Amino acid sequence: MTAKSHQDKNKQTAVTVNKKAYATFELVERFEAGLALLGSEVKSLRAAQADLTGSYARVDGGQCWLVGAKITQYGASSGGVTLYEPARKRKLLLHKSEIHRMKTKLEQRGFTLVPLRIYFNDKGLAKIELALARGKRQYDKRRTITEQQQKRDTDRDMKKYRKR
Repeated sequence: MTAKSHQDKNKQTAVTVNKKAYATFELVERFEAGLALLGSEVKSLRAAQADLTGSYARVDGGQCWLVGAKITQYGASSGGVTLYEPARKRKLLLHKSEIHRMKTKLEQRGFTLVPLRIYFNDKGLAKIELALARGKRQYDKRRTITEQQQKRDTDRDMKKYRKR
């Protein structure tokens, strides 16, 4: 087995990424959860037909649910596929201890459970990355933008001094 094929095996293919969450929230703690999906939903995810914008997760009755994530119907025009609602609630598969830890944090003021990305792990299972997050204030957003701009400028300036 070559080194390249070994690297490809450990790579996780991201289906969709919630870019807005990185800009809007300060991410405190991350979790990985499984998704309880229908067969046609998995086919849609493999075709990268999902959207996480405006979605969130909540803990209800000792279970964690993904709300507002849109997974478009796979082959809706063909008759053999079972139809489902694209923005339905989906159950997230987590350990009880993780759910309890999330619930205690969510009861504190200002915390939200935000989905960051959906991906397939190396075993081919659909996973979702969640984050306990706090909303950024306007001045925090401005600060991160200026820091990114300064880093970009210094990298651009230092490029001519690096060895080629």
